[in-house]
Amino acid sequence: MSFIPGGGELIIILLIVLLLFGSKKLPELARGLGKSVTNFKSGLKDEQPEETETTAQTESEAPRKEDVG
Repeated sequence: MSFIPGGGELIIILLIVLLLFGSKKLPELARGLGKSVTNFKSGLKDEQPEETETTAQTESEAPRKEDVG
């Protein structure tokens, strides 16, 4: 059983967040969240080329059809 909040629930959650942090602090929190998401995505992209380099090295070390026959 999963709970997916509708429009009313989202408004209530946003009002609670506004009351907890205040209107001056919300832009700073959003900026920080955006930077952390950007860093996370760039970290994922940094991991992928290492895997493809390893795959490229393995393919280049494999004998070619011209070399074998």
